[in-house]
Amino acid sequence: MKAIQGLLLASAFASALAGAAVLKTDPAKSSVTATFKQMGVPVEARFKQFTAQIDYDAAKPAASKASVEIATASFDLGDPDYNKEVTKKDWFNAAQFPKATFVSSSIAPAGAGKLNVSGTLNIKGRSAQVTFPLAVKSEGGKQVFEGALPIKRLAFNIGEGEWKDTSMVADEVVIKFRVSAGQ
Repeated sequence: MKAIQGLLLASAFASALAGAAVLKTDPAKSSVTATFKQMGVPVEARFKQFTAQIDYDAAKPAASKASVEIATASFDLGDPDYNKEVTKKDWFNAAQFPKATFVSSSIAPAGAGKLNVSGTLNIKGRSAQVTFPLAVKSEGGKQVFEGALPIKRLAFNIGEGEWKDTSMVADEVVIKFRVSAGQ
């Protein structure tokens, strides 16, 4: 009898875990960009290297978790000289801080196909608690997570020295992301 109870308990535990699963990110259909203004002109650049770990259960979104790591040296402004410049100490300081990270602390439903995500954003050794809306939809058998997170670059020491002048590069930056992931 105890063996049967143990087997039933193990089966129930396995079923509970089966609802949430770490999804595999499809890099070809995923992106992370940063949009900002330089001398009043909008600029959008992308991070060419990032990983996302998403443990998502549509039936229980509050039990979901997400984390993202972005290689700061992969920031691509479309020009090799600019790309080299932003890896330097005044900008991302990629030698000392090779990764920017986000780790969720809560994910809450916010209506059909919408979630509110909170967590810790860490860039260049500085951390901040952030909250942002996230849209979730199914596309081609995968889950697609899309959102935008506005930040102030100076809060993370991005653009030190002469680059603190926000008339050259605005303080406001919007990190936009689209992550396509599935089983």
